[in-house]
This record gives sequence, C-alpha cells and structure tokens, in this order.
Amino acid sequence: MATTAAGALGLLWGWLWSERFWLPQNVSWADLEGPGDGYGYPRARHILSVFPVAAGIFSVRLLFERFIAKPCALHVGIQDSGPYQAQPNAILEKVFISITKYPDEQRLKGLSKQLDWDVRKIQCWFRHRRNQDKPPTLTKFCESMWRFTFYLCIFCYGIRFLWSSPWFWDIRQCWHSYPYQPLTSGLYYYYMMELAFYWSLMFSQFIDIKRKDFLIMFLHHLATIGLITFSYINNMVRVGTLVMCLHDVSDFLLEAAKLANYAKYQRLCDTLFVIFSAVFVVTRLGIYPFWILNTTFFESWEMIGPYPSWWLFNGLLLILQFLHVIWSYLIMRIAFKALIRGKVTYPGRIRPRLCTLHSFLTSFLFSMPGGSWTVSSFACKCIYASSVQ
Repeated sequence: MATTAAGALGLLWGWLWSERFWLPQNVSWADLEGPGDGYGYPRARHILSVFPVAAGIFSVRLLFERFIAKPCALHVGIQDSGPYQAQPNAILEKVFISITKYPDEQRLKGLSKQLDWDVRKIQCWFRHRRNQDKPPTLTKFCESMWRFTFYLCIFCYGIRFLWSSPWFWDIRQCWHSYPYQPLTSGLYYYYMMELAFYWSLMFSQFIDIKRKDFLIMFLHHLATIGLITFSYINNMVRVGTLVMCLHDVSDFLLEAAKLANYAKYQRLCDTLFVIFSAVFVVTRLGIYPFWILNTTFFESWEMIGPYPSWWLFNGLLLILQFLHVIWSYLIMRIAFKALIRGKVTYPGRIRPRLCTLHSFLTSFLFSMPGGSWTVSSFACKCIYASSVQ
C-alpha cells in the first residue's frame, strides 16, 4: 500500500514538474541548477521565503494604520466613530439575519402590526442595521492609505530598478538567452515583495471587517498570486516586472482618489480620478497590448519558439487584456452616463441633478479594489453602479 501511494505521488510530482510543459525544447531542470550569476536561476523553493516576508508586511501594515494612517485620517476630519447603532430588537434581528435585509412592503406591514411600530421606523431600523455591517470610513481610509503607500513605493522601486535594466529599453532583451537568465538581487526583491504583499492581503482578509465582495477578492488575490508565481517559476520574470510596474502605475492613483473621497476633498478626488482614468486607458489599452503582448506573442515566438507553458502564459495575458477592455469600457460608459444625466435644462439656466459625476465617483471609488495582475470585483461593481443610476 505504501509503495503504491509513493509511486502515485511520484507520478503526480513528475507530471506537475514536467520539463516538456515548463521548459523549451532541449532544456531540463538540471540545466538550471547551476549557480549562474547573482541569485542563480528562479526556483520553486524560493517561493517559500515569501511567507515570513508576508507576515512582516502584515505586521508593518498594522503599525502603519495605527500610528500613521489613523492620525492622518483624524487630521483631515474623519471621525473615529462607527455607524449609528440600531435599537436592539430580537424580532427584527431574526428577520434581518435569517430572512432578508431588504424587507418588501408586505413584510414591513406585517412587522408594523406585530411590533406596533410605524413602517418608516422599521425601514430606518433596517437601514441602520445594514450600515452597522459596513466598515467605518476611518477603517477604509486607513486601508486605502496603506495600499496607496505600498503601491507608490513599489512603483517607484520598480521604475528605479527597470531604469537600469536593459529590457526596459530594448524589450527583446526579455528573451535573449532564455531561459538562462540569472536573477539579480533587485529583480529577486521586486518579485518577492510583490508576491509577499498579495499573500499579506490574503491573510488580512480573514481578520479584516467582512465585506460583500469577500469571495470575489479572495479569488482575485489567489489568481494574482498564481500568475506571479507561475511567471517566476517559468523564469519569465523580465517581462513579469514590466507587467507589474505597468499595473502599479494606476493602482496608487486609484487609492489616492479614494483617500480624497473619504476625506471629502471632492475637487481633488475628481482630478485624481480623471488622471487615473487617463493613465488606466493609456497603459491597459495602449502600452500593454502594443508593447507587452507584442513581445510575449511575436518576438518571443521568433526568438525562443512556443512550448506548452508559453501558450498558457500568453493565454493568461490575453485574458487579462480582454478584462482591460471591459474595465475601460465600463469606466468610460458609466462616466459618460453620469455626465449626460448630471445636467437638466431649465428655462434660462442649467441645474445639476443629484445623479452627477460626484455620486458616480463616490459609488465607484468606494467599491473599486486595488489589483495588480488580474481580475477584481471591479467589473461586477461597475455593472451594479450602472444599474442603480
């Protein structure tokens, strides 16, 4: 029995790390065991060093939010108080937890008779109860400030590192001598920090305030970790650094706009959102397909040729581009609708309606998560925002 199980595990392990899948023709794992230069070649065991780093990043985050982000939030006028607490009521609480959080008119009338309460009072109770489950603005400000700080720092580090890297100026260098491209210390730290950050977000989800998009964000972080890990093991780290930096440039702008929104600096929020939208469209619909995908599909085909993991990697990047198109379309469509619906013509003047770009930005920024490589709940949130306008 033990021999059979060991044999099955051996076959599974051999299939999982098949050289025919992971590596180009005439290349074996043994060829990549040599020290090379710097940190050697990327190996799967390097990923294990991410976990203590992720724990360290999470510890830094807790200190940052308490001693830096929270004082900043209080300084800009965000109150250190939670939402209004609904009056304790066992009957309404049971309905809220077990049946519905949004009772219809018939149920409201039944509860009104049962409790001898006015319908409007019951509606207010449910509204206050729903708000209790929402994270307070102070918490959201601190989380966004932490993400803004990390994205800005990692973007600056990425630009500084890539500025001195030959493949930043000549992207065909991503494939020269592939896969015999040894790691440098800067490249290794860049990848490990990005990967550790997303592992820290994965950990923190289970102790942070639970949100409606918990499952979606969990899958988002999992897919992001998978993509970064895959590109590292496959030693496509050079083009991977370009993809990460390209995504980080818009992420910190989004978090900055959210910070301005929480602090009620609406003009600054609008300005940052316009900049974010422009950068998002230029990087995701311009630079990414014509620079990144061009080299991963055509130049790499010419220089190293296709093999199974090459097809998978390019397929994932192509899916990412498809998502970029959807996200950009949704941003522009919802913003356009908000602008069109934001004005109503009156005799002799134009008066803004309540459904303006301000309300669009508020709902959009409150729901938009940060994301580097892959799909987030953005598309779902945008569809929701569009439906409620």
